[in-house]
Amino acid sequence: PRRIGVLGSGSPKALQQDLNDLGYVEGRDVVLEVRDPEGRVELFDRFALDLVRLKVDVIVAANPNAVLSARRATTTIPIVMMHTPDPVQLGFVASLARPGGNITGVTTLSADLGFKQIELLKAAVPRISRVALLWNPDNPWHPATVKALQGASGSVGLQLQILEVRGPDAFGGAFEAMTRERTQAVLVLADPMTFFHRRRLADLAIQHRLPMMGGLPDYAEAGSRMSYWADTTDVNRRVASYVDRILKGARPGDLPIEQPTKFGLVINLKTAKSLNLNVPQSLLLRSEAVVQAPITGLLSER
Repeated sequence: PRRIGVLGSGSPKALQQDLNDLGYVEGRDVVLEVRDPEGRVELFDRFALDLVRLKVDVIVAANPNAVLSARRATTTIPIVMMHTPDPVQLGFVASLARPGGNITGVTTLSADLGFKQIELLKAAVPRISRVALLWNPDNPWHPATVKALQGASGSVGLQLQILEVRGPDAFGGAFEAMTRERTQAVLVLADPMTFFHRRRLADLAIQHRLPMMGGLPDYAEAGSRMSYWADTTDVNRRVASYVDRILKGARPGDLPIEQPTKFGLVINLKTAKSLNLNVPQSLLLRSEAVVQAPITGLLSER
């Protein structure tokens, strides 16, 4: 079987299913070697080197930290990105059309995505005027995004309270600072550390009566007021397609890097009710479909 390394908090089960749909049987055709640091950024380098020592045929890097560590560990094993910012801006590849080197995949993160999240948070809770922005300085895409959001947030009538969180020990102090500054909502920039501790963040936000916006749908499912992200089913399917083509002999440097075309807004109705917040009709009208469930409602946008 061909060995596929999965580095980071991705969706190995989803990848396995998508590969199965392409004709690969787990154990017979492929073996997934999953290395998830569970939010501890300092483990990425070690796990990347572990996958290189195993001589995997391809590495699926689930987030920016995973891409950086995989890139440091190897210049020959193909690396397929997912949930990663502009690789040209970060210097990973020559261009989106012809990456060159050993990196390709899907780029989903950008300052535009962060601004869209702020817009939707304002649309969901129109009365807010001050939003806390939780970011991790150890994440390679956060500094540029924070700077861009600082410059653009005024256009939707919001002031940002910028709060660094390098680890879960900083969460309590961050929410105390929000209380002191009378902050009215929270935006959490997607990050391996906050993703792993997303339920704790959601609980703190509810305790402090603050609606919180996250990135991946998992944030809303864990209790955040809402989340907005590229369609994860579509991203996972595209990643599996890259792996398939590479295993069949394609060179990653020749495979154009793709950008998502579908995005989804997830609203946690249970959290909204606990905060005495309604779902504005304007959000419902702009959605393509609404699926209501006991915990979440899904609003899909193209």
